[in-house]
Amino acid sequence: MDGDFIIGGTFFIHYKMQTVNNNYTTKPELPRCTGSFNARELRFSRTMIFAIEEINNSTELLPGIRLGYQIYDTCASVPIAVRVAFQLLNGQDSVFHKDSNCSRSGVVMAAVGDSGSTPSISMSRIMGSFNIPLVSHFATCACLSDKQEYPTFFRTIPSDQFQADALAKLVKYFGWTWIGAVHSDSDYGNNGMASFLEAAMREGICVEYTESFYRTDPQSKIRRVADVIRRSSAVVIVAFTAAGDMKFLLEELARDPPPPRQWIGSESWITDPHSMSFSFCAGAIGVAIQQSVIPGLRDFLLDISPSEVAVSSVLTEFWEDAFNCSLKKTADINKRKCDGTEDIKALESPYTETSQLRITNMVYKAVYAIAHAIHNAVCQEKNATTQCEKHRNLEPKQIFAALKKVNFTQNGYHILFDANGDPVAFYELVNWQKRKSGVIELVSVGYYDASLPMGKEFRINRNLIWVEGGIEVPVSVCSESCPPGTRKVLQKGKPICCYDCIPCPEGEISNITDSSDCFLCPREFWPNTKKDACFPKPVEFLSFDEVLSTILAAFSISGACLTIITAVIFFHHRTTPIVRANNSELSFLLLFSLTLCFLCSLTFIGAPSDWSCMLRHTAFGITFVLCISCVLGKTLVVLMAFKATLPGSNVMKWFGPLQQRMTVISFTFIQVLICTVWLVLSPPFPVKNLTTYKEKIILECALGSAVGFWAVLGYIGLLALFCFVLAVLARKLPDNFNEAKMITFSMLIFCAVWITFIPAYVSSPGKFTVAVEIFAILASSFGLILCIFAPKCFIILFQPEKNTKKCLMNKN
Repeated sequence: MDGDFIIGGTFFIHYKMQTVNNNYTTKPELPRCTGSFNARELRFSRTMIFAIEEINNSTELLPGIRLGYQIYDTCASVPIAVRVAFQLLNGQDSVFHKDSNCSRSGVVMAAVGDSGSTPSISMSRIMGSFNIPLVSHFATCACLSDKQEYPTFFRTIPSDQFQADALAKLVKYFGWTWIGAVHSDSDYGNNGMASFLEAAMREGICVEYTESFYRTDPQSKIRRVADVIRRSSAVVIVAFTAAGDMKFLLEELARDPPPPRQWIGSESWITDPHSMSFSFCAGAIGVAIQQSVIPGLRDFLLDISPSEVAVSSVLTEFWEDAFNCSLKKTADINKRKCDGTEDIKALESPYTETSQLRITNMVYKAVYAIAHAIHNAVCQEKNATTQCEKHRNLEPKQIFAALKKVNFTQNGYHILFDANGDPVAFYELVNWQKRKSGVIELVSVGYYDASLPMGKEFRINRNLIWVEGGIEVPVSVCSESCPPGTRKVLQKGKPICCYDCIPCPEGEISNITDSSDCFLCPREFWPNTKKDACFPKPVEFLSFDEVLSTILAAFSISGACLTIITAVIFFHHRTTPIVRANNSELSFLLLFSLTLCFLCSLTFIGAPSDWSCMLRHTAFGITFVLCISCVLGKTLVVLMAFKATLPGSNVMKWFGPLQQRMTVISFTFIQVLICTVWLVLSPPFPVKNLTTYKEKIILECALGSAVGFWAVLGYIGLLALFCFVLAVLARKLPDNFNEAKMITFSMLIFCAVWITFIPAYVSSPGKFTVAVEIFAILASSFGLILCIFAPKCFIILFQPEKNTKKCLMNKN
């Protein structure tokens, strides 16, 4: 249609370019479009005409100026798109003018198109050289945002970069980490899939396979892609394809439908009515251009008169294809002749489907963007009226400059372009839901707004229906999620989403799902049985509540009671010869020290504290030295008494009661001195032992100074050894005279206990170290009281006839 200013339009109303084998003997024919008729693209082209007529009837936009249009079919073919670009550049004049006043009739100021990225790339490169803007409604390749390559390219549809990010985040949102991917082998598909794979990698999504195809590929290649889909383990398939390409893949899959697959669609095909006819794709979800309303468009689309159809080859083909009849006189024998009863208002076709206007609105906005650019270039506001110069010599580069600045709202939709010629990215999330009638319906379930903060771009506001009508989100993972308490170990030679779940090592936990590492608990904590949380380690010490402690305490108190009873017996019979025979004062002091020995073992039971740690070792050391000193004194008394019976001996004069007391005090004082130095320089202290057991804490007394501890034990051992030697020397004295043999036995038991104590003490873990020490104290104490005092008590209580001086002095 002619006008003051011409706008070009390119759409692919057919799916293919006719393939011709040139023989190089005749002039080749011009390339022509063929193949299936695309009624949806016809609707796009008619929407462009509707928008231009609406503008021509407007009194606010371009008043007094009439826009014309030139619309071409590129059939998604680069050769035809290039030819159309040159036609738009040359205008409708049949000859080239050489004079400076050449005709400007038919010069295109800007063009709307194309519906595909690859044709748009070719056209933009040609038209950009002449500064003619190309405003696309459906070319989404991110590469077209490069202003160095495509300076005059604009679009009303968001770039694929936003779409790829949206699809990757959609996949991540539903927890799918194992997917398949197919894409068109074109600029749209290749660039879009590259952007998607990059975004998917950032989101931690693994791709099992990536297959490409194109509508003109041999059927064998499309069949191979379909077989890959059928054999794959990935339940979710992301398809970044053009609607025309997807048609051929779905037709191939329909011959042998694959196992249930959850399709994720790009905006090119997810809203395509023809694609929605394949029932095995029900449940598909994807991103789509925002649904819109264009008042008056439906009436315009349905208002096609027979005369209008007759003069247009495109409308004729549409009519015949839609109603399966022929308008030509030489009718196809397989078709009836159109008789005029055909009702386009009752027709169900992508052309008449206006309930889901999405890409159609992009065409509408593109026309209005160009019209506003022309308006800004030729119109001025004067005296509250708009005046436009229709005869102004307008250059396309002026429209190009004006397009950069357009900023308006049409039908509630805001339109402006950024520095790359792209609009603000906003997508609807759509879901193919099958109704009871079996018809698949496109339902809007949410949106994606790239202008919102990260993490808040998605909003899903209604329930989705998944593959096979399911209401639960399908699972598509290479490996199931690793629960807390385990970590992921990658399977050799497979993507990062394929892994095994290995339990955390001892002492380590993981408290999140799909943890790649386990981490150690703090030193005083230990994992629970599931290894998903750290709990404080149980603190262990020899407490009074334990059975072992109760038994040891019972023996300790029993030993103390036994010693007291023995002391009472000795005190009651203190005047008898058997008590007086061997220094009764030392006997009572020995019984007193044995009582302290039994009782000091109780200080080893209970939670260690600063005072208890110092008390237990020093009390043990001092009382035992006191005890051994008494035994040593008694042994010396026996020996001295025997030596005193020899003629001319006055030994007992030098080892009387005073000397015996001083011997005991001196030996004990040395131990007191050792303990004092130990406590002053490096005393024992309570400590948490975290090394003996990993899973629990042993609360014990650290020695402070090992030298001090072994000095105390060594001094006790030295006295015991000295006493043992003396007792051995006195073992052949007359039985009735002394207790030398009993002292020998007691020292033998004492030394045996403490010699075995050393390795047992060193090797016993935790609280059993304390138990070994208590056992050694009790065993040696019982050994002393039983060997030294039991025989005497037996005589005192059960054989009083032997408790006489005569009997004691009897050497036979």
